[in-house]
Amino acid sequence: MTDLTGRSALVTGGASGIGAACASALAAAGARVTVADLDADGAQRVAATVGGEAWHVDLSDTGALADLRLDVDILVNNAGIQHVRPIEEFEPERFSFMLRLMLEAPFLLIRAALPAMYERGFGRIINMSSVHGLVASPYKSAYVAAKHGLEGLSKATALEGGAHGVTSNCINPGYVRSPLVETQIADQAKLHGISEDEVLSQVLLAEAAVKRLIEPSEVASLAVWLAGSDAGMVSGASYSMDGGWSAR
Repeated sequence: MTDLTGRSALVTGGASGIGAACASALAAAGARVTVADLDADGAQRVAATVGGEAWHVDLSDTGALADLRLDVDILVNNAGIQHVRPIEEFEPERFSFMLRLMLEAPFLLIRAALPAMYERGFGRIINMSSVHGLVASPYKSAYVAAKHGLEGLSKATALEGGAHGVTSNCINPGYVRSPLVETQIADQAKLHGISEDEVLSQVLLAEAAVKRLIEPSEVASLAVWLAGSDAGMVSGASYSMDGGWSAR
């Protein structure tokens, strides 16, 4: 079992789904967890459950993060959204918004966290990427672009942080049983001309060898291991958890 007693962690997008599962698992391993989310009530609810603190923050407001300084041992960049549209119909501001939230904000949070991590000689950056950080799907140009960018950011952070005891890695889940997945089913049905019931088998799980959704707790278990001392030589890696999707 990974022991994170005495460590502090910040989880973005922590009010639900993967983020809430990571907050719970990190706290169970002994870390003091700050739950960051735009959903203030949700963040407070999860924080109360794990005995941590809530941070109500709009991570898309990147200007407000420019001078931020963070004093944490573990940073989990998890906040994200999905928007399903053909490129020719994709709203430019929506595209920019998604890159701010899922690429610029992680950069700014990493930038804010590294000085204290370097001073301690220990740090764990865990970037919640996606199978879409490794491969692409149609109608998800902004999400795919942001996740591919996050992969590069994570690797650059690993190279800079290695001499200071800081690791940086990506977790690459396929479709997880979470609000992010549930909210896109109607859009997928419309774009593909099928029923919502058919979306799961014909779209979401079509490329996976293991035909089920991933549970948030499964993703969180990997995040906890990456946060621990046993993963000190794991850096610059991307851990696929996609039921075999990216093996094709």
